[in-house]
Amino acid sequence: MSFYFVDLRSMNRSATHIVTEFVLLGFPGCWEIQIFLFSLFLVIYVLTLLGNGTIICAVRCDPRLHTPMYFLLGNFAFLEIWYVSSTVPNMLANIVSNTKAITFSGCFLQFYFFFSLGTTECLFLAVMAYDRYLAICRPLHYPTIMTGRLCGMLVSFCWIIGFLGYPIPIFFISQLPFCGPNIIDHFLCDMDALMALSCAPAPITEFVFYTQSSLVLFFTIIYILRSYILLLRAVFQVPSAAGQRKAFSTCGSHLVVVSLFYGTVMVMYVSPTYGLPILMQKILTLVYSVITPLINPLIYSLRNKDMKLALRNVLFEMKISQNS
Repeated sequence: MSFYFVDLRSMNRSATHIVTEFVLLGFPGCWEIQIFLFSLFLVIYVLTLLGNGTIICAVRCDPRLHTPMYFLLGNFAFLEIWYVSSTVPNMLANIVSNTKAITFSGCFLQFYFFFSLGTTECLFLAVMAYDRYLAICRPLHYPTIMTGRLCGMLVSFCWIIGFLGYPIPIFFISQLPFCGPNIIDHFLCDMDALMALSCAPAPITEFVFYTQSSLVLFFTIIYILRSYILLLRAVFQVPSAAGQRKAFSTCGSHLVVVSLFYGTVMVMYVSPTYGLPILMQKILTLVYSVITPLINPLIYSLRNKDMKLALRNVLFEMKISQNS
């Protein structure tokens, strides 16, 4: 009887190590559709890198942009480069791959970086909303409140909290028994897909993970909406119609991006997704993980006159250096 018990335990231990890699199915379709998707995502990825990279260069090279607002924008652009790079390169490789496999450790590393960078983005959006609130609602106190030291502390807070929030729950998820199958019907390693492949339920780990994600989303979106409500209330008090239109245009474009990002993220990780088609889940994930990093530079930076002038100077200097 004791021999049977020991043998069963060894069988369970070996079963937990059967899965050494996962298969990411990605998007369905024939070879022609896969080539089209590869070309589309490659163009989006390159444009995202170029757009955000140019903003970083402009902020670093132009002394007029050495202010807290542009320091935040530069860090935000840097974040967007890493956020889109956590998924798209592997997705491109999987599209042209015959096996579409990702190693066990590679899957959980992607899982960790994807959620950590996403959390950091939520915190950055809240800090940037706070910066705009101070600049418009309290312009006289803005230079004394939003100092370089405070700005650096806020940026450090975003990065540290974003990357310290998920190591423990993701580590416990990685220790769950995965004994097959190993097929993930997605283009990245996501929470729901991994939990569905686990051979043993982990309700506490799942509860902690989703509670943590929901708290980050709710607290940041509530703060962002509160900041913009106060900001819009201040706009109504502006006597100039042109000033009102400019402020409304800026706030409206910012809120569109925030709504696009938070709306799709909340559908995926706060509301139940059991009745949502798999293809729709993939599209929603694409919106907040690939599309928003592409359009964020256009919304937050390229609409700004100082930023456009700095970008023009950077591009002009690059052209001169190439000709020489």
